[in-house]
Amino acid sequence: MRLVGLSGSLRAASYNTALLRAAQAAAPPDVELVAAGIQGIPLFDGDLETEQGLPEAVVALKALIADCDGLMLFTPEYNNSIPGPFKNAIDWLSRPASDIGRVFGGRPVAVLGASPGPFGTMMSQAAWLPVLRALGTAPWFGQRLLVSRAGAVFDAEGRLIDEDVRQRLTAFVAGFADHVRGV
Repeated sequence: MRLVGLSGSLRAASYNTALLRAAQAAAPPDVELVAAGIQGIPLFDGDLETEQGLPEAVVALKALIADCDGLMLFTPEYNNSIPGPFKNAIDWLSRPASDIGRVFGGRPVAVLGASPGPFGTMMSQAAWLPVLRALGTAPWFGQRLLVSRAGAVFDAEGRLIDEDVRQRLTAFVAGFADHVRGV
């Protein structure tokens, strides 16, 4: 099984990218979790799309997602919602509209995230639901993973050091993989 983990942060020291790396290590042996990011995706501009087509970073990410069995969104939370750069990347991935079904249609999607705040990414995860519905995905609601106070969960090099979070992450990835197998 091949899953794609998409980190929605541009920061080099992102907690969500660190969570994605930890998820790769926690994946069951029969699951390949491919890490992807949103770097290199410009602000969505319909004129740019008309004049130049889709940016190379968008084309490559669309192909990666279209070829996977399931998608995991590792979402930060900015101002109680979806970070603009992450939503922007998804907006590009939905272009042209005729391609939404190939990239997102019926695709199992899990949302998880890490934040330095006390509530994890609760509001951001909730804000993703109408977007995922509009894209025709099959969101997985089997478990939630809201990593709060992420500064104490990862060390200075971005390694997961909290054993409780590691166990919950392992269970989350395995649960999502089981869900994908059943779809």
